[in-house]
Amino acid sequence: MGGSARTPTLTALLCLGLCHGPWDQVQTGVPPKPSIWADPGPMVTIRSPVTIWCQGTVQADVYCLYKDKVSKPLDMEVPQDSSNKTSFSIESMSSHTAGLYQCAYHTSWNGWSERSDPLPLVVTGEFSAPSLSAHPGPVVASGGKMSLSCSSEFTLNTFHLLKEGGADRPRQMESRSFRGRWQAVFSVGPMNTSHGGTYRCYGSSSSSPYVWSHPSDPLHLVMTGVYREPSLLAQPGSLVLSGDNLTLQCLSEAGFDRFALTKEKGLTHPQHIHGQHSPDFPLGHVNHTHGGQYRCYSGHNLSYAWSAPSAPLDILIVGMYDKPSLSAQPGPSVSWGEKVTLLCRSEIWLDTFHLSKNGSLAPSLHLHLQDMAPPFQANFTISPVTSDHEGTYRCYGSDSTSPYLLSLPSDPLELLVSASHLQDYTVENLIRMGVSAFILLVLGILLFRACHSTRRPQDTARRSL
Repeated sequence: MGGSARTPTLTALLCLGLCHGPWDQVQTGVPPKPSIWADPGPMVTIRSPVTIWCQGTVQADVYCLYKDKVSKPLDMEVPQDSSNKTSFSIESMSSHTAGLYQCAYHTSWNGWSERSDPLPLVVTGEFSAPSLSAHPGPVVASGGKMSLSCSSEFTLNTFHLLKEGGADRPRQMESRSFRGRWQAVFSVGPMNTSHGGTYRCYGSSSSSPYVWSHPSDPLHLVMTGVYREPSLLAQPGSLVLSGDNLTLQCLSEAGFDRFALTKEKGLTHPQHIHGQHSPDFPLGHVNHTHGGQYRCYSGHNLSYAWSAPSAPLDILIVGMYDKPSLSAQPGPSVSWGEKVTLLCRSEIWLDTFHLSKNGSLAPSLHLHLQDMAPPFQANFTISPVTSDHEGTYRCYGSDSTSPYLLSLPSDPLELLVSASHLQDYTVENLIRMGVSAFILLVLGILLFRACHSTRRPQDTARRSL
């Protein structure tokens, strides 16, 4: 401890033992309880300096510092220049200086104040760092739950979880031995925006609760689903020839200045989300490593909250195998309303086939072969054929173990849809309508004659009268 030189008054106070009087004695007009804090903070790296501040009133003539609730003071200081506070300096933190601190002050007219609230002063870096992991992962949807696991191979009885920049005190939990490691699991959630941020954990032993380990590596906890999802587009398209340039664009509502792209495998959640300020993600000249399923997110700068993920976009790399052949049965010219089958056939072992139509916004059709006996062929049946099916088709083959790597495209197949049956149906409908009109005309004439004939006898009878 260091500080200002002690004055004769301070020496006299020490001799009188005023700093370790009966603290539990109730006094009339006791001065207000002082406040205590540490600068730069209550967690200090080993061998680093720290200053403990005690604030009382301007009438205070001496301050005393206590450690671990011992009645005898650890140090005492006289305030300078009529200040209402004073400081106690620790030049180098160690396991001996870590502990629970309190302070009090004395006034000549009203005696001693109460002790301040306790200040836990922790020294870190005494033991090896534990590891911190998130389950199921550090990227969590809004409203979801997760757990943070802090573990060490060394015997540490208690683990402490701390969020950087957070106002809450560190959470602590007793550890348990599991498969040769000491571990504590902290539950987090249901998730909201306050949970996002950077977390670290520390370990300590029960014999020295204020002596902690080195911090774990930082764990960045990200929450998704806070904002509306963006859309993800591929330029020039999601079917890309190996070696061609590809750019993915994350398009969102106005106001977002950070964008992230993740590549996923099936239903696996992204393990990390790294943002950038541009919505364009140039992938350059693509190869087999670029094939996969992508999603994107939008967010705001310096925030751990992100939008919901975009709809998945499959990037298929073309050119990994020899091209299959594409043919039509009964042929490439089909009448409206009939059935046609497009046959995609490969000479090499491929178990999945894809059929695409030039200019169509619909996703490619794909079929997986159940019987892998040669020939390796998929049959795409279209029935009934309409004018919408007319166009140019190509097919591709792939191996289900690498679903995003496709063969070269087949030669194009032009499918023509004739309207002959449609015209025949039109003529037949016109004939039916003509016959119906003729029948109605005949019936109308007969009805007219019948009505006219019934009137003539009545006219004759009237003349005879």
